[in-house]
Amino acid sequence: LGPPNPANVGSRVGLFLADKLRTRGHSVDVVDPIVEALPLLERPHFAYKTPPPALQALAERLEAAEAYAMVTPEYNHSPSPALLNVLNHFGSSIFGFKPSLIVSYSQGQWGGTRAAQALRPVLSELGCLPVSAMIHVPEAHAHFDEAGVPDDPKRWTDYANRGVSQLEWWATAAKNHKLIADPTVGSPALQTSPSQRNAPA
Repeated sequence: LGPPNPANVGSRVGLFLADKLRTRGHSVDVVDPIVEALPLLERPHFAYKTPPPALQALAERLEAAEAYAMVTPEYNHSPSPALLNVLNHFGSSIFGFKPSLIVSYSQGQWGGTRAAQALRPVLSELGCLPVSAMIHVPEAHAHFDEAGVPDDPKRWTDYANRGVSQLEWWATAAKNHKLIADPTVGSPALQTSPSQRNAPA
């Protein structure tokens, strides 16, 4: 059992990251699982003929993005169940051929590193390949205030810039190459049956 009103540490890390991205000239659309309030997964977006309006609206927001930054705490050595629930509502046709950046945090000393590693194969399966650099924030509640302002702005900005720079590079490369070649021609979305993935018998 924890305290009745735990601090929303994730919003502090998210605000910091969003500010860094906007400072570099990017538009940021924050998808907060608490705000979206998707139900526990029963049927993914691609399984509907007519998706529920809220699910369809979120699918369009996610598909419009050119890159993703996933912010997660660590629960039992795993990523946030709320984040995974959002991701599992959609398939690679939404996320594919775009990069992602993993940002993990904790209120302890490890910064959510185990959750970050566990998130890598999930994002790879969705087709939004994670860049090599990750951002880990230990003792996030002590380093960031409620507005997302860090205790040492230069140090944290310099640390975050490596991952953000990689995300920018790959997002630009993917966007530009799509003007030359449609990636879905050779690798179309698999949306009818799991057997579509099977090797020849």
